[in-house]
Formats: sequence, C-alpha cells, structure tokens
Amino acid sequence: MSKSSFKELFRSGVIAALLLVSASVVSGQINLKKINGGELSAISTAVPFITITPDSRAGALGDAGVATKPDMSSQHWNVAKYAFIERDGGLSVSYTPWLKELGIDDINLAYLSTFYKPTRDQVISGSLRYFSLGQIVFTNDQGDIIKPVRPFEMAVDAGYSRLFSDNFSGGITFRYIHSNLTMNYDTDSRPGIAVASDLGFYYQDELRLSGGNDGGYAVGFALTNLGTPISYSDDSEKVPLPSTMRLGGRFDYEIDDYNSMSFMLEFNKLLVPSPPERENDSVVRGYPEPESVVLGMIQSFYDAPGINYPDGSYSSTFREELSEIMVSAGIEYWYSNQFAIRTGYFHESSVKGNRKYFTLGVGLKLNVFALDFAYLVPINGQASPLYNTLRFTLGFDFESLKL
Repeated sequence: MSKSSFKELFRSGVIAALLLVSASVVSGQINLKKINGGELSAISTAVPFITITPDSRAGALGDAGVATKPDMSSQHWNVAKYAFIERDGGLSVSYTPWLKELGIDDINLAYLSTFYKPTRDQVISGSLRYFSLGQIVFTNDQGDIIKPVRPFEMAVDAGYSRLFSDNFSGGITFRYIHSNLTMNYDTDSRPGIAVASDLGFYYQDELRLSGGNDGGYAVGFALTNLGTPISYSDDSEKVPLPSTMRLGGRFDYEIDDYNSMSFMLEFNKLLVPSPPERENDSVVRGYPEPESVVLGMIQSFYDAPGINYPDGSYSSTFREELSEIMVSAGIEYWYSNQFAIRTGYFHESSVKGNRKYFTLGVGLKLNVFALDFAYLVPINGQASPLYNTLRFTLGFDFESLKL
C-alpha cells in the first residue's frame, strides 16, 4: 500500500472514529440487529452533542424541560420560559462526565448559561456549551507518534424572550456551532461550522382546585436547532443538524404552605428526513433526501419507509412516524421551596435508538445559590454513556447579591 493511500485510509478512519464517538452522545451503544421484531432505522444527524441534556434538574426529570418551571438553564429547552422567571439575573454552571463507567476521565460536557432581565417583560440570555472528546494520539504507518490532539465541539447562544401577556411569552435564540473533530490533522479536513436558531412559546396560569388547594398548569412548545447542515471537508456530504420539535405540559399542586409537587409530560421529534429504502441506488420505499432544510423538516412528518420486519414485510408509514416520537415524564417535589426530590423516565422506540431509562435527582436552593444533582439508571440492558455518573449544576442568583 502506498504512503499516500495509507494516509488517506488513516485519515478516513480517524474521522469515522471521531464521528462515532460524537454520535454515541445520543445513541449510546445501539445494537445493530433486529430489535423487537423490527430493524433498527435510527435517524443520523451531525453534532449530536447539542442535544445532550446539559443541566441536572432536567436530567433528573427524564430530560423534560420545555414546560417545566423557569430556571437558569431554560436556554436549552425553551427560551420563552425566561420571561416568567422571578429573579432579575442569574448564572449557572453544569458539568457532565461522559463514559465514566469505562474509566475514561477526559470526555465531558460543560455548560454555562446566564440571563438578565432589564425590564419586567423582557429577558436577554446567553449560554456556552463545550464538549471535550478527550485526547487522541495520531500515529504514522510505523506506529510513531505524530502528535496528540484534543478534539472538541462547542456552541455559543444568544437569546431574547418577552411577555406578550400576563400568561403568554415567546422567545428566540441564535446559535453558532463549531465542531473540530480532526484538529486540522491534514489539509483535506476542516472544522464543521453551522448557525442555527430556536423558537419557543410558553403559557402558564393558576388553578383553584377542589378542597381549597392552589395549583397551576403550563404548556410549552419549542423548535430547536433549526439551521444549516455541516460537512468536514469540501467533498464530503453535508449532514443535517438535529432539528427538534418539543411539546409538553406541566401540572402543579400545592399540598400546603410547605409542600408542593409538579408533574411533567413531554413529547419531542426530530425534524430530520428518515433514510429511504434503496435498491440499486433507487428509492423503493420512502422519499429521496430533499434539497433544502425547510423541505426536510416538512418531509420528516410523512417520509418514513415503514419498519422492516424479519419476514420482509413493512409496517405502515404512520406507525414508523409514531415510533420517532420520544417521551419524557417527570415528577418534582419541593419542601418549603428549598429542597427538591425529582424522578423521571425517558422512552425511545426500540427501532429508533432504544434508549430507555429512569432518572433520579435532588436539589437545594438557598438565598444566594442553588445546587442540583442527577443520576441515570438504564432499564433495557444497554449501556449508557451516563451510567453510574453523577451530574451537577450550580446556580447563582444575582438578585440575592444586591446590597
């Protein structure tokens, strides 16, 4: 094998390996066999790190966040929630170790979010997300070390939200994404760069329940990561961002002056076209890939080719489209608005990734800061990058620091 051929093969292998590490962020360890009678047909996207739950509160609620009570990390879930936050400003820092159970200590996600409320009905917000892929050592065909590198991915956000009425708000976020998987190892590859935006709406109101107890409800809707596809070289195929639609609700129940509970239910779906079934480069089931991002988002609601069963038959398109909907459910208990206990459940179809897990967590809120922890428990026998890992979020309240 020639040196140039080996270099090209090696370069392709490195890029593929790093992409697989990045993709494991979302998919975990997926068994590429027929699962529960249907063949796996997960939808592939670029930069899946931007879909990782960054904060420990939502991480303890089964990854539900589009309609939860507003907090300092609302930027990731639904920027419109900031308009109802009671404080004038705040900052939170979250840290999530990755693949800790395998003894890897240099792959992690760090998330910084902040907001400021200049007027009663307007909020300006921002966030920084940094995903470190650890150290990778490049070698030549003799095994000599060329250089060690540390690939990384990052996203920077700026958001704005405002109240439209006493109960309804909306917001928008602009995002810059930088994915450097090869660290300029050679001239044929480059960092993947994209821009995206989020659009969110949020409604909340109070309820007067039977027995004299107070309560409330909320509904949230968000379109996230709507943006340009990414490629890592001039001649490589562009891969779409993980554009997602989220819809969820919350019910609050005030037990007494010291005890309260909230119940959350959320549905989310990737707005990315399903891969078609092909024979001899011809599409036999489903639809060809669209030429624009907007058409792809629209097509994602009806283009599923159907679940492929072992006997050669296919399910209906509608059934596979339903299997693309992921479900999150969570329960949050507060005592005296200072101590919280949380639990949740996340469900994904066995033919779309097969992620299923319970989550647990606690929270502590004091005068100046808040501290949250989350823990994930897989239930389907598959390993998770977050198994046996404790995540935490530390938040600071600017208003409490005023003299």
